[in-house]
Amino acid sequence: MDFVQYIKLDNGFTVWTKRVGDGPIKILLLHGGPGYTHETFECFENFFPKEQFQLIYYDQLGSYYSDQPDDPSLWTIERFCEEVEQVRKALGLKSFYLYGYSWGSMLAIEYALKYQSHLKGLILSNMTASAAAYQAYMQEIRNQFPQDVILQLQSFEKSGTTQDPQYEKLLFEHLYKVRICRLDPWPEQVLRSLAHFNKKVCDAIFGPDEFFVSGNCKNWNRWDSLHKIAVPTLLIGARYDTMDPKDIEKMGSLMLDAEVKICENGSHLAMYDDQETYFKALHAFVMRQPLQVK
Repeated sequence: MDFVQYIKLDNGFTVWTKRVGDGPIKILLLHGGPGYTHETFECFENFFPKEQFQLIYYDQLGSYYSDQPDDPSLWTIERFCEEVEQVRKALGLKSFYLYGYSWGSMLAIEYALKYQSHLKGLILSNMTASAAAYQAYMQEIRNQFPQDVILQLQSFEKSGTTQDPQYEKLLFEHLYKVRICRLDPWPEQVLRSLAHFNKKVCDAIFGPDEFFVSGNCKNWNRWDSLHKIAVPTLLIGARYDTMDPKDIEKMGSLMLDAEVKICENGSHLAMYDDQETYFKALHAFVMRQPLQVK
């Protein structure tokens, strides 16, 4: 039975959550962006039987189904991390799996470093361990574009006209279709989440540029902290991701109890364009027994 619950945060704002299924294995899902929504995760329901699992959707503050205050001071990693803990308490979650996707993995890393005693396991999907590593790989990807495309992008960027439809078309053709989602057309759930995107939140944390991190997370770096995460962890990457698969492998080598899966046919949305590999690894991980918090 699906159950929607609104949670009032300490700051007075409200966030939306929804439980799908009533099984004993609980997974709290942290979406990407920031500023996107849980809607991207709706495909999970095809792979996790309701009698076995509880998928717990949650739209972070600023996202479509939750309150969307116009207050830039709210958009920090630290505040979002505390928000996750408030959501956990309100939902009464103990010994649960925390799943993070993209930005949600940054948040999951921060949460695990502070609150891992509550976790049964951690799943980090499609995210590297520092803003600098992300930016470096994005530059590597960009340098592989045809030279005329690079020159066109530079022209728009120098003139400050990156909102021009032609610039966005170039990004879609040479970046998004190759590195974000390789399906044609894109899944309806993804398009819905895109339509509900709150760009202000993402711009505050990452900045408005796809290739350069200029927001307040630009100095985020957890490479030297990963060894402190002791709970069983699954890291998922993809060969055509905007995150370097080598980074994902390196993260796994630095953690105490981690396994890594690279989706060889997938992109940043490998949950859609390499579903067989993605969900086989995810399902196997959450079914591991015994699974004890260390």
